[in-house]
This record gives sequence, structure tokens and C-alpha cells, in this order.
Amino acid sequence: MGLAYTIDTPLKVARFGISSVVSIVADNLPEDMRRFYCHQQSEEFVPIHEGDADFRARRITAYLDLLHRILAKQMAQLRAEPFEDGREIVKYFELLPPASPIRNLYNQMRGLEEGEAKKSLQEILRRKMIAGSIDVNIMTKCDKVNYDKKGEVLPAEFNDAMAALRGFANCQLQSAVVFSAGLNPRLYSYCETFADFFPVEKGNTQKKIILKVSDFRSALIQGKFFAQKGLWVSEFRIESGLNCGGHAFATDGYLLAPILEEFKQKKDEMGAELFGLCNAALLKKGVATYLQQPIIKISVQGGIGTANENNFLLEYYHVSSTGWGSPFLLVPEATNVDDHTLNQLATAKKDDYYLSNASPLGVPFNNLRNSSAGEERLTKIASGKPGSACYNKYLSFNTEFTEKPICTASRQYQHLKIKQLNDGDATGEVLQMQINEVTEKECLCTGLCNAAFLKNGITPPHKASAVSICPGPNLAYFSGTFSLRDMIDHIYGRKNILNQVHRPNMFINELNLYVDYLEKEISNSVGIITGKQVKYLHKFKDNLVSGMEYYKTLADKMIRETEQFRNNFIEELHTINQYVSNLRLPEQPVTTNPVMSVA
Repeated sequence: MGLAYTIDTPLKVARFGISSVVSIVADNLPEDMRRFYCHQQSEEFVPIHEGDADFRARRITAYLDLLHRILAKQMAQLRAEPFEDGREIVKYFELLPPASPIRNLYNQMRGLEEGEAKKSLQEILRRKMIAGSIDVNIMTKCDKVNYDKKGEVLPAEFNDAMAALRGFANCQLQSAVVFSAGLNPRLYSYCETFADFFPVEKGNTQKKIILKVSDFRSALIQGKFFAQKGLWVSEFRIESGLNCGGHAFATDGYLLAPILEEFKQKKDEMGAELFGLCNAALLKKGVATYLQQPIIKISVQGGIGTANENNFLLEYYHVSSTGWGSPFLLVPEATNVDDHTLNQLATAKKDDYYLSNASPLGVPFNNLRNSSAGEERLTKIASGKPGSACYNKYLSFNTEFTEKPICTASRQYQHLKIKQLNDGDATGEVLQMQINEVTEKECLCTGLCNAAFLKNGITPPHKASAVSICPGPNLAYFSGTFSLRDMIDHIYGRKNILNQVHRPNMFINELNLYVDYLEKEISNSVGIITGKQVKYLHKFKDNLVSGMEYYKTLADKMIRETEQFRNNFIEELHTINQYVSNLRLPEQPVTTNPVMSVA
């Protein structure tokens, strides 16, 4: 969801048993938030300065340890509360899903008269209270090289992602790191150097590994990479390629439900293979092996919007859990969204959410039209000074004009690139289109941090207050702001908070997004196109068609939905199928062998 939005979410929701993920690649935000919470908790704040030895990793460790301490206090206070209406201990149990055994025990306790039996049940309930996990995320692409004070390249372990992993590995949390954005062999291999990722006597690990993946093949390849080093992947987190927040990593037309079906069919086989590889590697290392195959969890996120969809994923695909991200941007109790941006989200229309090219990583980025960062970007362009001051340099990877990498959203890069374009052969609309592609990049390092500062009354560094935000398109079906109880009740079907915009099933929504994506890819291929590009487009379309064939059999499985809903699903699917069938793709370039002649 971006750097700021969940940076302190554990302190807001973990005491209610809700797990969340904190992004840790950017070390400056955790340090600023540590200062804020140390003062709030009356703890001494000892700053870790840039230039101090291993400051990136140490900042992250210090912040995560602070979250750990504060949560421990919260849980102790929560368990000590009396079971009275309005108390947070009551909220803890009333937020639980209806079918939860602990919720049933709580309901039983509520029905008893005051006395020893009721007190006894209350003590049992207190012991059963478990905090949500404080997990962390590292986007594997954000592994920028760093330099010492003399300008010399530091060893690889001081790269951003490597330092972030070390910061997590050295903290006191017993939780998981979520790796997203694809395989990074050097980063993954670095896990081997930390004992907490390996099993102890009973086969448990202090730290777990979660992989965010787009399909089964990717999961198996990455899982085997870890297993061959004696490292166990405890969870594969499947995310919709396009119906998600943040950066969007589109598949080659593979749709979410068929991907889930493959996991459902092959999970046990994959687990057995990974278990064999993992224990063999542990044996070779001479360390404790697993006595039995550890659990592999399969979870899914991206575009879930109703209790019925949530239950279908749990019941039909047997996933362990589901992830809801973007809707929680409308829950001030749970996330950091500044007042201006929150009002924009609460009143946004469907067209206000779009897939942009704003990310300096060159990966499509879900965006909100008219965000303050977007408005600031346009103002700079109009003043003849496009680009941003590059303070943090987390996304500095471009070496087109400089020996040391710079960011494509920076003023330096955009000045150099626009000069190159103006000196080139393009003119008129073509030139302007090329310049627009350059100036579309936003400073995400700053923009994705500022909401946390603004919401908590902290002056943003360098007084840069523009906010970038990256909600998924599913947020179009939620309007207004909500309490934590509202959102949880919606997820469990106790309440409906959707707006009045017609909302197809999540699988249809994702399918429409992929059709739009294919159309854009076709339009971008006008003119000279390679055989590889043509092959990609045809494969993309074929995968969409195959996915739609699978969906034809799925409607009858949605037993919680009404007959009218299932009929609408089939009708919408039929309409999209016809549309995709009529899409005209470029033909393979014709190649001819040269005629050979004999002199």
C-alpha cells in the first residue's frame, strides 16, 4: 500500500489479532516514526544518524523492536481490562469472525450470570488472546547500491534491500518477511546468513519467509531456490496481477482463479518436493532438520470486495487466508492517510483510479488522479522545471547520462533526457509524447512517505508535503470513511458498506482490467513490431480465452450467491468473451530466406 500507509498499522490493529505488513526498505521513515513514538511513549530517543556504521539496518531494527515493545504493553493492558461494553477487550472478541470457536466461547461467557463460572471463562478468554503478526515487506527490486563518505561503492550487504533484511533479521520480532516483485538471488541467498530463518529443536523458526507470487510456476521456482539452501517458504501470497494496489505486475494474461486452481491441485505435490530439497540441504549443512513437513500456507489478495467472495476463496480454493489492502485506506483507525487525500479517496469516482507510468522503476503503478503529488508534478512542468529534488535516492537506478545511478523522477535526469529529446529528430506531437513519458514519473520516495507525517502532525523532511497514493481499482466500490468495526463487519458479512456503483464479481473485474491492458499493448504495437512482441500478444489473448473457459464452469460453484448473481456472471463473461474474440492482433512478421546463387 506504500511506505507511509501501514508504517505503524501494527500499533493500531495488532492488539485486536489483526496482522499487517510494514514496508522497511526506506530507512528514513522508520527512523522518523521511531522518534515520534519514543516521545509518545516517554522513551529516550537516541538517533541513528546517516553515516553511522550500518545505519540503515540499525534504524530498521530499532523501529521494529520499538513496535514489539509497544505491542507487548498494549496486550498486557488489554488482557487486564474488565469485560465491560465499550472496552477494547470486548472489541477484540466482537471483531472475530462469527464461526470462530473463541467467539463462540465469548458469546457463551456473555450469556452467564455473574459468578465464578463467568470469571473462569473470562480468564480462559484472556489466555487465548493473540496479537496480530507484525510482518515486514521488502520489494526485491529496491536494492540500490550505496556509497561511503568517499564516494566508494559499499559491499553488496549495504544495498538497500540487503540492509533492510539484516535490520529485520536482527530484531526481536517473531514474524515474517514478505518478499515482493520477483526473485532476487543475492537477496534471497543472504537469508542463509541469519540463524533465525533456520529450524530449532522443535522444527519452528524465529523468522518466516513469505513470497508474493503471481502464478504457480513462479512460486515453485522461488520455493526451490530457498529450499535448496535449507530455507522454508511458509506462505505463498498470490496477488492479482492488475486488480491490486501499488505496483502492478501483470501476468501474460493468466487470470487469478485459474492460478488458484493450479495451486489447489498441486500444493501437496509442491510441498513434498520442497520438503525433500529443504531437509537434504539442512542435513548437508549439519544443522537441525524438520521432523515433519512444515505447513505451507496459500493466501490470496487483490480485488476482494464482499463477504461472499472472501468465503468462496476460503472454501472453494482452500486458501489459508485472504488479504484486504486498499479498502483499509478509508479506515483512519488502521492506516495513515492525510485529511486531503482521505477526502479525495472518500469521494473518488471509478475513473479517478488508473494504471499509470508514474513509477521510476518502469513498472505500471496504480494511481489516483489529482493527488497532491500529481498536481505538484504538473505545476513543476508548467513552470518549466519538471522533476523532483532527489533527497532519498531509493529508486536511483538509471545510468543513461551519469556514472553513478540517478532516479528517472529526478530533476537532473528529466533535464538531461528532455534536452536529448529536443536535440533529436522527433518533432511536434511525437516529441511532446516522448517528453510526457519522461515527466510522468513521480518522486515516490517522498510522496509515499508524507501521509504519515501529515496525519501525525510531523513536519515532513525538506517541507515537501505532496502525497502520492497507490490504491487498487477495487476502491472505486467503496465511498466515505469507515471505522475498523465497519470494515471488519463488512469482510465477515455482518454489514454491507459498498457504494451504489455496479460491481461485478472480483474475477470479472480482473478480467476487464486484463482486456484493457491487452488493448493498450495492441495500440502500443502499431508500427514496427518484432516477432517476439507478436508472440507475446497472441499468448496473452490465448491465456485470457483459456481463463474465460474455466470461468464458464465456476458460476455454479458460487453457492452462496443468488441465482440472479450467477446468471449475471455468465452474461458478463459472454460479453467479454465476444469482445476479446473480435480483437485484431498484429500478424507474425513475414520473413523470407535470401535466394542463393552460384557464381
